[in-house]
Amino acid sequence: MNCFTILAMTGVILARDASGGALPQIESTSQLQAIGDGDDWNLFRGDPRGSGFTSEDLPDSFDILWEHRVPNGAFESTAVIHDGVVYIGDLDGKFLALDLKSGEVKWEFTADIGFVAAAAYRDGRLYIGNLDGVFFCIDAEQGEELWRYEAGAEIDAGANFYKDNVLFGSQDASLYCLDRKSGELVWKHTLDDQIRCMPTVVENRAFVAGCDGGFHIINLDDGTRIDSVPIDSPTGVTPAVLGDTVYFGTEQAGFYAIDWRSAKTTWRFNNPDGVAPTRSSPAVTDGHVVFGSQNHILHSLNPENGEINWSFEARGSVDSSPVIAGRRVYVGADDGRMYVLNLADGKLLSEKELNGKIAGSPAVADGRLIVATTRGMVYCLGNNDQDPGH
Repeated sequence: MNCFTILAMTGVILARDASGGALPQIESTSQLQAIGDGDDWNLFRGDPRGSGFTSEDLPDSFDILWEHRVPNGAFESTAVIHDGVVYIGDLDGKFLALDLKSGEVKWEFTADIGFVAAAAYRDGRLYIGNLDGVFFCIDAEQGEELWRYEAGAEIDAGANFYKDNVLFGSQDASLYCLDRKSGELVWKHTLDDQIRCMPTVVENRAFVAGCDGGFHIINLDDGTRIDSVPIDSPTGVTPAVLGDTVYFGTEQAGFYAIDWRSAKTTWRFNNPDGVAPTRSSPAVTDGHVVFGSQNHILHSLNPENGEINWSFEARGSVDSSPVIAGRRVYVGADDGRMYVLNLADGKLLSEKELNGKIAGSPAVADGRLIVATTRGMVYCLGNNDQDPGH
């Protein structure tokens, strides 16, 4: 029984990249694109801080450039994209590498049990956990398994990196740190309940919002607890970091801004539209923190004070996590539509109806957006007159 079922019953940072190398000072996520690879989407939320942001402008409306169908398949996961290749796993245990330009299958890896987590890419290897609690390292060129590690329970969210280690959480309530080359355990930090989010990383800290009703700050060098902040209820949302503040929502409709240096709540937003779980990980950039909820509403809040910038009502629940790309917001919903909104005011620019519910989140690279549906469809959306890399 997961924590959601249980609930139903009852500024300036001195940053380092995920490999430990020093980065310049960052005042906002709008500067991240110059640091990372603008043509890739290597993690669930695009970067180690979980920002869900890219400075790349995408169009107001999309063409379907290609689609790939897995017969009898279903996708609840998010793709990652590296060097013109899309990587994504489905609920039946298929993990695919697709050419970003054509949609052609490059290789297929099959596990006994399916995937809801996104993969993570680093140095020619893919790291992904499945619903059986098995964490795989796969060669990105050939699709061959290099090693595996068995956690104690289901793995629901993507991995992240710190120096030469890979990090992931599990429903066994543990955050695992493994040597990413050998798969050997470096340390394990255990909470009081499940971990269903990607750990976000800043400096030598990991941030985990847990099913135990707490927000946790963990030392990545040794796996010890730095601090914790109580929150109103369980959550599986991946925290997003902007400057010194971490943002995430919960199952009881609360949305938090927490100063991670002082481990104190800066502000808390209570959804005025009623108590509906927030299972959408936020996207953050200057002036906006954007997230959806199960009451169909997508909110943009002011990151400084939690005041509403704008709200948009979709035609279905918004469990998919939005992406901010330049001046626009892209988000999917249970009604099977991809919505494109103007970031400044939330105005609907266009919508594209796809085949099946959108439970996973968009991934963006090379001017294209990849999203998958619960009917086994992977879509590449973009402009017909634009090739990847141009």
